[in-house]
Amino acid sequence: MRSLRIDIVSDVVCPWCIIGYKRLQAALKLVSNEIQAEIHWHPFELNPTMPEGGENLRDHLARKYGTTKEASIEARNTLTQLGAEVGFQFNFYEEMRIYNTRKAHQLLMWANQHHKQNELELALFEAYFRHEKKIDDENVLIQIAVDAGLNEAECLEVLHDDSWAKAVANTEQQWLQAGIHAVPAIIIDQKHLVSGAQSTERLVELLKSISSNMASIH
Repeated sequence: MRSLRIDIVSDVVCPWCIIGYKRLQAALKLVSNEIQAEIHWHPFELNPTMPEGGENLRDHLARKYGTTKEASIEARNTLTQLGAEVGFQFNFYEEMRIYNTRKAHQLLMWANQHHKQNELELALFEAYFRHEKKIDDENVLIQIAVDAGLNEAECLEVLHDDSWAKAVANTEQQWLQAGIHAVPAIIIDQKHLVSGAQSTERLVELLKSISSNMASIH
């Protein structure tokens, strides 16, 4: 059994990030007799300057990328179908908003110390894409974190402690300097970069190849 470190740079308002993770999860299940993965999540803010309260998602995509309403509808249908294929339910709706995620990333970085990062990450994806939650709202974030098994008072401290916000910003800057400008970005064994939501089949190939190369080195 080989142990592999897998780092995932992502944002919790990125639909391709959860699709990419679910495909990775399926790939790891297929190679579970030979590979054991240790997953670490890292922050990336798609909208670092987004004000509190967010912006209508469709308006945001039109302003940022020039996306038409027709293209937006088509993209949502595609994502919903791809989500269903990997067991994740997207619940897109007309008034859906996109939010700044700095505070969510502060909690995620802290949750790693309590071995609750993966649970919190997945709960945040669910909260945003499935349950229509305002994930820049402190009360919403604290409730999600508490449900994931974290301490309420400590969550509040982390959200109000500027050093955690700076830690997130510094980490994001390091990934940008390393050439990560889009997410999801999956780094296997700290040296193999997988960009975008690759297919489960492709991920199985990569995992097996990297594992066998590690075996030959050792």
